[in-house]
Amino acid sequence: MTTKPHDQFAKQFLKELLSPLGEVSTNQEVTDETRFVDVLFSAIPNSTADAETLGLLGRIALLNTTLLEPFRNQPSFSEVRNCLQKLFTVIADAQRQANREDTTIAENDLPRLWILSPSASQTLLQAFGATLDLDNWPNGVYFLPEGERGAIVAINKLPSTPDTLWFRLLGRGKVQQLAVSELVALPTENRLRRNVLEIIYRWRISLMAQPELTQDDEELIMNLTQAYEEARAAAVQEGVEQGQRQIVENLLKVRFGSVDEGLTKVVDSLLQLPSEEFANVLLQLSSLSREELLARFTQ
Repeated sequence: MTTKPHDQFAKQFLKELLSPLGEVSTNQEVTDETRFVDVLFSAIPNSTADAETLGLLGRIALLNTTLLEPFRNQPSFSEVRNCLQKLFTVIADAQRQANREDTTIAENDLPRLWILSPSASQTLLQAFGATLDLDNWPNGVYFLPEGERGAIVAINKLPSTPDTLWFRLLGRGKVQQLAVSELVALPTENRLRRNVLEIIYRWRISLMAQPELTQDDEELIMNLTQAYEEARAAAVQEGVEQGQRQIVENLLKVRFGSVDEGLTKVVDSLLQLPSEEFANVLLQLSSLSREELLARFTQ
């Protein structure tokens, strides 16, 4: 089994997004001839609220057990058939398990396959009978015949809305570039923003570390530059703040012997000061009493 940079990123990325909603397995082995599902997801109860933050991805995840197969380039006919074989094996396993437990699985509850492709030609869509359902799903989501329980998500055809952001980050070219800009523009307190930026940061570093870069690698590096720089700046800032905290705590330990809960609150307040005021307070620490510090910085 080969591991490509985009495959590894896509698996980590989807696992990060879906973990709050349920159980996520990557490289999940399925029986029959040994095959591996890129991402296999099963929702946990009461995860609807978390799913809303993922937009289209969250909606897909909560339908039923989900197989997600991301591709950096449009899959070939053979690759689509291979994905379908994995789906049918997972369905067969689920049905055997139900038989052992003397239960049944409703057709609508059977696992479903979602092939994530940066694009999908008419030739590919027609070959597998994939069609839109615009009454219920956005443009870009093409469903295979119902009995096959699969769909092809053509990322470049998805509307550029917040609901599709997490899919468009797996796109190519301008689609991916725009999605990266939207990710960076999210509020800094957004948990997914920070975590995904960290994954992109590591992904770009791993790409740069490769001895030979392909044209595809170079495109990825270019597309991810903005997110990489944002993540690096955040890491540097975090390092600066950690360094400042360490300095203040060390000064307080020298002055008072230890840093208890009250003095920890003083440290937190000090770190919020403008840099010039912060420096002035550091100069005064040796002359301020504990009571003066608490009165000044914990009210």
